[in-house]
Amino acid sequence: MTTSNQVTITSSELGNLWMTFQEKTMLMRFLEHFLEHAEDQNTQQILRSSYDASTQTVETIINIFQQERAVIPTGFTKNDVNKGTPKLFDYLYDPMFLHMMSKIEVNLFALFSTMSYRKDIRQFFNQLTSNSQQIFDQCSQFLLEKGVLARPPYVSMPKEVAFVRNIHYLSGYQLLKEARSLNVIELSQIHHAIETNLTGMQLMVGFAQVANDHEAKKYFVKGMKLSKEVETKLGEYLRKDYIEPPATHAGKATNSTVAPFSDKMMLYTTNLLSTFGLGSNSLGGAFSLRSDIPFTMARLGKKVFNFAKEGGEIMIKKGWMEEPPQVEDRRQLTK
Repeated sequence: MTTSNQVTITSSELGNLWMTFQEKTMLMRFLEHFLEHAEDQNTQQILRSSYDASTQTVETIINIFQQERAVIPTGFTKNDVNKGTPKLFDYLYDPMFLHMMSKIEVNLFALFSTMSYRKDIRQFFNQLTSNSQQIFDQCSQFLLEKGVLARPPYVSMPKEVAFVRNIHYLSGYQLLKEARSLNVIELSQIHHAIETNLTGMQLMVGFAQVANDHEAKKYFVKGMKLSKEVETKLGEYLRKDYIEPPATHAGKATNSTVAPFSDKMMLYTTNLLSTFGLGSNSLGGAFSLRSDIPFTMARLGKKVFNFAKEGGEIMIKKGWMEEPPQVEDRRQLTK
């Protein structure tokens, strides 16, 4: 992919490649467990397509690191997935999980592309964005056809252009009357946050059942409760407008207590999703014109931040957190 006359990759390109390596090697371990138990032929095809693309991505990053004479990260290996274990998640959870991850990847790799300066690295992340978009489309269509992906609510189409005439439009807290109903931008952000959180909540249930480390198990139970709180708080906004929050009968954790994944990888996955949850909350709050919604998003975001921080501390204590490449410390030169 690279040639000897290309410039050295920048710090941002190095960091983004390193993060991609971690995420993709983690995803491959999940897909290995899912593929072991996938019975539906269409599901197998989607999972296999994602697995092959992830494998190619990891091989490309290794090649870049070797040409740059950089050490190859550890990431997550075959030691982080246990073959022959019972299925941890039930009906259609595997494409639901991949739907969530590909949604995250589309945004992540598009961002990484804009942070890249060398042409081949930009092209690499552009291709990853396209690959993830294809997987997302496949998962979305498949889940919609199965009837397990809740569509956002339908609303009446606008017949004329309107302009805001009253500053109370921005207020979510009014003493004498109800706040205005949600607009479609606010509704879409809340729906998206709940939809993603439901998939994450079942992940926490499964992790809590199978974790071997006692501290990790308690942490995943805390994640279950936090996910429920997020769904409840955001769902209240929809219910006040007589809209039912998204829900699905599929994708539940089984009753298995045998861990298919290492505690290290389950903690990393939880930390990764919590971090993206923070970004989603910030985005939802930023696009809302009702003052109560950003306030709620910020309060939930603080709890998610503290939860993610606690997970990082557990990983460090256990020796499970791989350190990203470090900037040279030149501060001692000033002393």
